[in-house]
Amino acid sequence: MIQKLWSPSQERIENSQMYKFFYAIKDKYSLLGEFSYDELYQFSVLRPNDFWSEIFTFFKIDFEGSLDHAYDDLSFKNYTWFKDVKLSFAKNLLANGKGSSTALLEIHETLAPREISYDELRGNVSSLYHSLKEGFGEGDVMACYMPNTSHTIISMLAANALGGVFTSTSCDFGIEGVVDRFGQSRPKVLVAASSYMYGGKTFDQLPKILEITKKVDSIERVILVDFLNEGLSEEDISHIPNAEIWSHLVSQSEEEITYCLRKFSDPLYIMYSSGTTGKPKCIVHGVGGTLLQHVKELGLHTDLTEEKNIFFFTTCGWMMWNWLVSSLFFGAKVSLYEGSPAHPTFKDYISIISKFKINIFGTSPKYLKALEDSKTDLSDLDLSSLETVLSTGAPLLAEQFDYIYKSFKEDLLVASISGGTDILGCFFLGSPVTDVFRGELQVRGLGMNVACFDDKGNEVQGVEGELVCKTSFPSRPLYFLNDESGERISDAYFNHFDGVWYHGDFISITDRGSAIVLGRSDATLNPGGVRIGTAEIYRQTEGLDFLVDSICVGKQIDGDVEVVLFVKLRDGEELGSDRIKQIKKVIKDNTTPRHIPRRIVSVTDIPYTRSGKKMELAVTRLINAKELTNLEAVANPECLEQYRNFIF
Repeated sequence: MIQKLWSPSQERIENSQMYKFFYAIKDKYSLLGEFSYDELYQFSVLRPNDFWSEIFTFFKIDFEGSLDHAYDDLSFKNYTWFKDVKLSFAKNLLANGKGSSTALLEIHETLAPREISYDELRGNVSSLYHSLKEGFGEGDVMACYMPNTSHTIISMLAANALGGVFTSTSCDFGIEGVVDRFGQSRPKVLVAASSYMYGGKTFDQLPKILEITKKVDSIERVILVDFLNEGLSEEDISHIPNAEIWSHLVSQSEEEITYCLRKFSDPLYIMYSSGTTGKPKCIVHGVGGTLLQHVKELGLHTDLTEEKNIFFFTTCGWMMWNWLVSSLFFGAKVSLYEGSPAHPTFKDYISIISKFKINIFGTSPKYLKALEDSKTDLSDLDLSSLETVLSTGAPLLAEQFDYIYKSFKEDLLVASISGGTDILGCFFLGSPVTDVFRGELQVRGLGMNVACFDDKGNEVQGVEGELVCKTSFPSRPLYFLNDESGERISDAYFNHFDGVWYHGDFISITDRGSAIVLGRSDATLNPGGVRIGTAEIYRQTEGLDFLVDSICVGKQIDGDVEVVLFVKLRDGEELGSDRIKQIKKVIKDNTTPRHIPRRIVSVTDIPYTRSGKKMELAVTRLINAKELTNLEAVANPECLEQYRNFIF
């Protein structure tokens, strides 16, 4: 049953940047009728040259060159977007914030919060820029092995201002995980935290940093950040070659920055796939495409303006960090959180919304499930500032929509968004001008020619199929590192359906243009030749109060697939025959007999990536006796052995 949960007020619609953008271009392009998202979407995919050029104009993106020729063609053979445009990503992010307004609000699980104004941010970037400019320039790579603090953002902006390329990973990665990434991206400068804190515990990073510098021979300079204020000295770092202390290099500076203008298609970021079955792929994203996509997504779909405070729980090893940082373009307040969202309690963390007047709150289904299970009472929190909740990392289940509207507030845009590291953005997004329906992703992103294909490449609606994008878009990756022939990037995205982006998500698109995500198609279950999305099963198991979590995969048996459901039980519960019957019954009653797992097995934990995604493919490989490498991508690798030992 289709259930509408929220509709925007007319005031909210008319105050939105989406609405203002529509009327800014309506007469110029003879758009018909009154404002509607559907008409704007059709314009954006049928006239991409005009749409993307108008994003430049409406949001006053700073650039040099001409917008007249947006692309050579819309195929995915080559990257041809805005060949006549040059710009600086860093300059655009630092240009619009008012001097005394807060640019960054650092929130830590233990340390006192700290505000950094736009003037302070510009001064810090200038200081690091001038400390780096001898020996670091166009095309050089800077890597950050850092927590989610202002230092990481300052580093990225300074490197980009010099024309450099930026890459990062979070402090919880071990040595091999970092080397697997930075060993491929070949950074010249490494910025790293000497220590960090998580869950009330402090972790010394210096031994790991030393080993990384030994194994990544491209590193010429190491800048160590003592953000916990432990009094790092020159003696403490003397054993690390070419090491310097951040505070000795970075202070306030009024020296001007001469921003290096880069071509639209020059590299900006190197991102990494999860790499659970081998070394991670190094995905290179461009200066212009990243900026243009993020400005569209934040400005139009998220309705971010300079008056708002945006927060997203992320590490700098996840693409949502890159996405969040682009909020600086709008002169907004960007709130950063470093630490555990459960320390000291769930209430302390969620109180951030009321304490700091967050307007846009970004989270994940995994966190929302943990919050709900903790039975944290939110009724005494002042959530009046909150206007939007964003969720990503996995499909937001229908019951979780219910939980948000019941426990947070009723007048709220709840947007389950979906895209990935591959595109450094989203295919499906929220919309401040569109209704929210239970369990659905609101809209296809503007300018993203998204469709659902069946196995034969036919476009379908209202039935399950593969998420594809039929034509090119600015934030498509430029290339993979170490893939001179282009074979790896083609295999990843373009060879499944000829000339069309294949994303690997199993979805259904409704007649309203919204979508339901059914899971990763490379982990899609196929018992008896019938495709089943894992999200369909999770929707049922989430409602069982004796389960903490579950993961559903397929075991190859005699040419067919048996559905296996691994479950994590609450303390004191046992997986007896009655519980197994109960699980199977709720799945059968609410889906089909095909969805019923052949086997249900109790495990101590469910494996997740560090960005909070269930590792279905990894478990599938393990139970089918296939190799699993690069365990650094797994947040809790200690639980994997029980899956490896799972034998019928």
